[in-house]
Amino acid sequence: MTVWIDGDGCPRQAKELCFRVAQRGRAEVVIVANRPLALPKSPRIRQQLVGKGLDVADDWLVANAGPGELVVTSDVPLAAELVARGVEVVTPRGDVFDKSNVGEKLAMRDFFTEARASGMMEGGGGPPPYDDRAARRFADVLNAWVGRWERKAATPPG
Repeated sequence: MTVWIDGDGCPRQAKELCFRVAQRGRAEVVIVANRPLALPKSPRIRQQLVGKGLDVADDWLVANAGPGELVVTSDVPLAAELVARGVEVVTPRGDVFDKSNVGEKLAMRDFFTEARASGMMEGGGGPPPYDDRAARRFADVLNAWVGRWERKAATPPG
């Protein structure tokens, strides 16, 4: 089982939680980014370097992440593409994207993008600071995902 991390803007604390899962032998972790990042030494943690450019990492994730795997990203359009392909998606803050909510989240994102572009509203100011509460929510979702995979692996076929 693989946890893919969209390396663009993923908070350090969320990456570290994923690294701990890998170091305990519970999953492989791959960070997809267009620049080298410092990673812990582990056979279960690696980086996939992609070319520079808009959406290059996103395109790589869409082409390589598979059904049942987990992608960590805050990118709503990327999440929509991945969910459509059966990939599980969570933000570093622990918000889960799934078939029941990704369309609405994409529509809201598009609405606010258009409202800012047309001058109907001022810039969004970005997300609030990443705090312990966000890290706990992410850890809960990550641990639940790992637990589901471990239970599935422990269940005899048939």
